[in-house]
Amino acid sequence: MTADFISVNIEDARWAALGIEALAQRACGATLQHLEIDPQYFEVSLLACDDTRIAGLNAEFRGKPVATNVLSWPSHDRARAGKHPEKPTYDPNGMPEELGDIAISYDTCLAEAAEAGKPVTDHVTHLLIHGVLHLLGYDHISDQDAAIMEALEGEVLGKLGISDPYRI
Repeated sequence: MTADFISVNIEDARWAALGIEALAQRACGATLQHLEIDPQYFEVSLLACDDTRIAGLNAEFRGKPVATNVLSWPSHDRARAGKHPEKPTYDPNGMPEELGDIAISYDTCLAEAAEAGKPVTDHVTHLLIHGVLHLLGYDHISDQDAAIMEALEGEVLGKLGISDPYRI
């Protein structure tokens, strides 16, 4: 796995102290590898921000002017209702293909982790896995799609030694 498939823009310095770049490499890389997608052929952009910034993005893109934990913007629509999405394609001789953008809020992640009584790094890892799955076309709108996505999240978390939050 290359060390530069994810570009991290840290707008809130608390993320740097938490080690967001290493967490993102680990979580996003593990997700792609679990799905047998070679990270060296793809790019992900991550915005590590605060509640104010993510509330603005949520208002702009989803019409919901409130903070949330993570948002994602896939570069392509790969979703297939009730099924695993098609894997992204790439040109092995070309530039890496963009999977999309993720934004994550420090304030909401910290509050959710505290409420759940788990380490913030574990919660952030889970949310990054969740965000990458959205970039790949997974969703949780229907119960069937949610079951597929949540199972994958649990599998990747398990490989990283983190408890499955859906089984607690």
